[in-house]
Amino acid sequence: MRLNLLISCLLHLITTAKLYAGIADTTQIPILAWGGVPPHEAGIARYEEMKNAGLTVSLTRSTSIDSMAMMLDMAAKAGVQLIVRCPELQTDPENTVKRFMNHPATAGYFLKDEPSASEFEALGIWAGRIRAIDSQRFSYLNLLPNYAVPAQLGTASYQQHVSVYLKSVPVPFLSFDHYPVIEDNGQRSLRKEWFENLEIIAGESKKANKPFWAFALSVAHGNYPVPTLGELRLQVFANLAYGAQGIQYFTYWTPKNKSQYNYHHGPIDDDNKRTDVYEMISTVNREIQNLSGVFLSAKVISVAHIGKNIPVGTQRLPKLPEGIKKISIQGEGAIVSVLEKGNDRFIVIVNKDFVNPMKLKIKSNSTLEKVSKNGTILNTHKHSSSVAIGAGDIAVYRLNHINESSLK
Repeated sequence: MRLNLLISCLLHLITTAKLYAGIADTTQIPILAWGGVPPHEAGIARYEEMKNAGLTVSLTRSTSIDSMAMMLDMAAKAGVQLIVRCPELQTDPENTVKRFMNHPATAGYFLKDEPSASEFEALGIWAGRIRAIDSQRFSYLNLLPNYAVPAQLGTASYQQHVSVYLKSVPVPFLSFDHYPVIEDNGQRSLRKEWFENLEIIAGESKKANKPFWAFALSVAHGNYPVPTLGELRLQVFANLAYGAQGIQYFTYWTPKNKSQYNYHHGPIDDDNKRTDVYEMISTVNREIQNLSGVFLSAKVISVAHIGKNIPVGTQRLPKLPEGIKKISIQGEGAIVSVLEKGNDRFIVIVNKDFVNPMKLKIKSNSTLEKVSKNGTILNTHKHSSSVAIGAGDIAVYRLNHINESSLK
């Protein structure tokens, strides 16, 4: 038994290292700050502030290769990584990659945000040129959400857009954005397409045998409101329940563009000071990392929904997961995800209501072990559990265990 456990742990470490080559810490889920510390604010203290919020990777446009070098030096001293983004990466990719590939703060290389399918071929060539020099770090691109129109996608359907992309561009993981919480006349709601987007991304990711990274919206703009803790939790935990292996925030630093989008109230506001959103993402990021032992490199066995209304493009829970006798809720609805990791199997329940708590009752054929938000296992020696799950929050139970007291 101990030998099997040792072999399982070694295989897990090898697999994780392959998936996240270029990320300094392969024991925790990468958490990216899109619009991270800007060049004019780059310094050890600012990167440490970002790290203290639980962010491990930063993506910011730099004005030149020398500015990028300065930012990498500061980030390295603070213990975080950056995705290289400078004009020279496009005009002279080989020499730019050679300059930064051995820098301890280099996580990867930025190519494009939300490309159309007509750009995939050229992006694939560019990514190939980078990979020919540095095969240990990733090329980063980010795809449109499924509420983009066909003219933006360049394909007849969203699923085709994702499928063609993965066949055309050599990236180690799939990244996409979707910001589900919108506000209309003071009323907040979820986009009806959100869960279908997750279904498509998770499905295509599985077909390509590549992990995916997903977003949470952390800056208000347009009809996107200042996020609440419940809204941030729902976005992050739904992504993880569907199998996301990286979490990203748009944005960390509040953009200056006021005229078109009216960006305001990000984690760091445009006056360079922390807001309450900084404290909220710090809280959520601690919870993510505490649960890395559940989600990192886990295999999604199934994911489905329960409740009165089942979102478009998803399925109602067809049958109870193996080992579970009953799952019942009092609330708007929930995601039920079954994850497998080594000898462990986890049941993940996400409250889809970002305003109100939800009551959960779950019964098992064997002992249920609840995984607390700090990552420890609560050995309750019970066959059932009744809990209240907070707005947008999560409950995790381990079924098939190997006698650890903690997943950290």
